[in-house]
Amino acid sequence: MTVLHHIPFSRSFRILWLLQEMGIDCDLKYYSITDGSLRAEDFRAVSPAGRVPALEIDGITIYESPAIVEYLCETRPEKGLGRFAGDAERVAFLEWLGFAETQASILASLNMQHLFMGDPTPASPQVLKLEAARLAATLKAMNRKLEGRDWLLPSGFSAVDCMMGFNLFSAPYYVRLDRFENVVAYRDRIMARAGYQAARAMDGEQQFYAKDFYPVPGEEG
Repeated sequence: MTVLHHIPFSRSFRILWLLQEMGIDCDLKYYSITDGSLRAEDFRAVSPAGRVPALEIDGITIYESPAIVEYLCETRPEKGLGRFAGDAERVAFLEWLGFAETQASILASLNMQHLFMGDPTPASPQVLKLEAARLAATLKAMNRKLEGRDWLLPSGFSAVDCMMGFNLFSAPYYVRLDRFENVVAYRDRIMARAGYQAARAMDGEQQFYAKDFYPVPGEEG
């Protein structure tokens, strides 16, 4: 049995989507950021840092998205979603895995400050402005890289595209995407994929965002 430890609309969606692209059935075990389930002792035995995703598969348990992606690609090479040693796109594959985590860490910071901090420790407007600018810079870089191509790697769709399954659906809460036309077109192609649609149907309702957009305080106009 394959089990994905999961929070809807979180980083674990990336693994849920990759599993669907690979045709791997899984059971979902749901958690919440706010109910204490991530701090429970039994979950810490699965994921020592108390974070999703964690994946139980092939008799082992793996945590951290890039490690899970690498394992799934290496153990299922026939799916064609990895780029391995000796492949001309191997370095780019690894770079995009890292890029996705860099971008996701900025989103995690914005989520924490906008959604979970408040009195007596409200988030700093200066920090929020800086983090939004850092996120926009990553989107600008993606926009350049996507010029003239459909997917992150020139050869076509791969597992690194799944690593963007969280990022590009959380980023618009903090940065307007309309100035990044290649990113918007890329996001549309993601949404058209059958594997993405199947994963989204399984995902569950997001419980983070109460508004459509979170501007930097003082810049709401």
